[in-house]
Amino acid sequence: MIEKVTVELTGQAGFRATEGYGCDAMNPKELLLYAAAQCAGQTAMMVMEKMHVKPKRLEITYSGELNTDRLQAESMFRSFRVIYNVECGAGDQQEKAGRALSLTHEKYCGLTQMLRKIAPVSHEIAVVNTEPEPMTAE
Repeated sequence: MIEKVTVELTGQAGFRATEGYGCDAMNPKELLLYAAAQCAGQTAMMVMEKMHVKPKRLEITYSGELNTDRLQAESMFRSFRVIYNVECGAGDQQEKAGRALSLTHEKYCGLTQMLRKIAPVSHEIAVVNTEPEPMTAE
């Protein structure tokens, strides 16, 4: 069974769950994933700020595969997967955003480091340009 939580950047540089429910409706395993996504998001924003990157949108999905077919108290995570989606300006902004997310995942997010002690944590980074392409004369 797979548990999954997605958070997205809000206008106040905070993050909220995209599924439309709050922490009070999450089971403990979802709360763990939610905490990991929050930690990754806050860490990524700190690293991007230091690199002078201002994303237009940042979404982080943290999922975990459980060792049981249905959620039980004794269910344990076998693996974790993180998907980082960021929209930012073109050129070096994209490169810096990708680097910031790699550093967040590999080095700076403490909760991701802690989860690595439980099970493998894989990741995927998608950086999208939000600026229109300049018009060229033909």
